[in-house]
Amino acid sequence: MIALLLSPIYIVFNIYIIRWLLAWMSCCHKAFKTKLSKIITISFYSFLASAIFIGFLLPQGNIKRVFNGIGNFFIGAMIYIILCILVCDLIRIILIKTNKYHQDSLYKTRILVIIGAINIIVISTICIYGAINARIIHTTKYEVTINKKVSNIKNLNIVMVADLHIGNNIGIKHIKRMVEAINKENADVVIMAGDIFDNDYDTIEKPKELIKILKTIKSKNGVYAVYGNHDIKEKILAGFTFNYNNQKYSDPRMDKLLKNADIKLLQDESVILYNEIQIYGRPDYKKPNRNIIKRKTPKELSNTLDKTKPIIVIDHEPFELEQLSQNGIDLDLSGHTHAGQIFPENLFLGLIYQNPYGYKKINNMHSIVTSGVGVYGPNMRVGTIAEITSIKVNFL
Repeated sequence: MIALLLSPIYIVFNIYIIRWLLAWMSCCHKAFKTKLSKIITISFYSFLASAIFIGFLLPQGNIKRVFNGIGNFFIGAMIYIILCILVCDLIRIILIKTNKYHQDSLYKTRILVIIGAINIIVISTICIYGAINARIIHTTKYEVTINKKVSNIKNLNIVMVADLHIGNNIGIKHIKRMVEAINKENADVVIMAGDIFDNDYDTIEKPKELIKILKTIKSKNGVYAVYGNHDIKEKILAGFTFNYNNQKYSDPRMDKLLKNADIKLLQDESVILYNEIQIYGRPDYKKPNRNIIKRKTPKELSNTLDKTKPIIVIDHEPFELEQLSQNGIDLDLSGHTHAGQIFPENLFLGLIYQNPYGYKKINNMHSIVTSGVGVYGPNMRVGTIAEITSIKVNFL
């Protein structure tokens, strides 16, 4: 629904961009001043701008995947096009207000050509870097100490991944790289902290091959997962979903894929490792999914656990951290934020989340939020990284 509400703004911004593009091209060469040239330019730009909507309307298939890929990338590029143009216009306004704006038309034409060329180079560099950077998976390491004893072991090596968003943007090759990175970490347990899928199961590339790859994850005590807000069957456009009053559920094929890949889904329930370490998987904060109208509160879930033993909570969205810390939780593992994914969104996450990314200690609880493996919407990362997290948990 947000996508529809933003559509008028999207149209206005595109008009703003095409106006600048035509002005710049006209200054570059007289051939671009012709009516035919303007029609070709506007038509091509309109194709790029509407690709995401065309992809949304097309039936499942490779053509839909191509249009979605073009559309998602264009939206990412559009963010930096707008930022560059806005900066240029702001400088121009300042110069006019301070009477420093040169009135000579030839001078203004040359300056516009140079500024436009610089902008194209900057925008192209950022977008190419963002697309490449999104496909490089890093390993981020943390070490925390839980002040509780475990009889059989002194430490636990957890590998956490989140926000795979398997579908339009993320396919087999990227997931294979993820599994290879996980398997280098000698994991005692592997955690998938939600948004494994990107809403539409039919966009998954080769599900059977995907299952085979996921089954090769090496973990001494298994792989456990929770669902996130995108692990449901719901229409998605440019990273935004269409929310209605009726509750949404995961596609049954998603559940089956996880089961066939030997991944245990936790739905407001816990498992116990080494007879003492409790791992509790929470349903999503906003969309609890499978037959769960309302998930347990931090107090309710802690009442089902032994607070004298280590308690690790998997919660896709890093909310209720203060409440969890007050109810005896030792370690909270989350994703969802993507660390902002693309600049400048990463600058504002602190206004929404108590821990938008990385490590933060809240009272006696450790909170770790990963930036995730995949992407949503624009298939690029700028100012953030795709990562798996390796967490060494020490016990007294």
